[in-house]
Amino acid sequence: MTTGNELTDLVVEEAGGRMEAAVQHARQQFASVRTGRASPALFERFLVDYYGTEVPLQQLASFSVPEAQLLVISPFDKASIAAIERAIIQGDLGLNPSNDGNVVRLNFPPLTEERRRELVRVVKQMAEEGRVAVRNARRSGRQEIDHLSKDGDVSEDEAGRTQKELDRITHEHEQLINDALGAKEQELLEI
Repeated sequence: MTTGNELTDLVVEEAGGRMEAAVQHARQQFASVRTGRASPALFERFLVDYYGTEVPLQQLASFSVPEAQLLVISPFDKASIAAIERAIIQGDLGLNPSNDGNVVRLNFPPLTEERRRELVRVVKQMAEEGRVAVRNARRSGRQEIDHLSKDGDVSEDEAGRTQKELDRITHEHEQLINDALGAKEQELLEI
C-alpha cells in the first residue's frame, strides 16, 4: 500500500515534469525567433517534403555559420535542394534562399528597430504562454492533492506542505522562463 507521502511526492514529481516540459517548450520557441543573426535553431521545426514524406530539415542537411549574418545549409542529397528552398520560403521567416547547386545560402538582413520591438512583444507573449502552462501544471497538481485529501489518503498537514512545495517549484520554473526571456530580449535589442 502506498503512503500519503509517496502519493504527494508522485504528484509533485508529475507536476514538476510538466513544468519542465513547459520551460523547454518556451526555450524552443524563443530559439525560433529570428534575431538578425544566423542560427540553425531557426530551422528546428522546418519540415521538408522529401520524396512525398515530411522530413525534418536537420535530417536532410548540415548547417554552418561562416559569418554572423550568413547561414549555409549543405544537403546530404543534392536533389533535395529545391525542396529545402521551398520549405524555407514557406517557413515565413522573410528570408530568400539562394543556391549554387551544392549548398543553400541564407543572408540574414539586419533587423530594423521597429521589427526588433515587435519581436520582443512576440517573445513576451511566448513567455507568458509558458508561464501559464507552468501554472496549469500547478493547478492540476493542487487538484490532485485536494482529491487525495478529501478521500483521506493524505493528511491536511501533508496536503498543505505539498501545496507549498508545488508553489515553490512553480516559482522556480517561472523564473527559468523569465531568465530565458531576459536573455532573448537582450539578444533581440542588441545591434
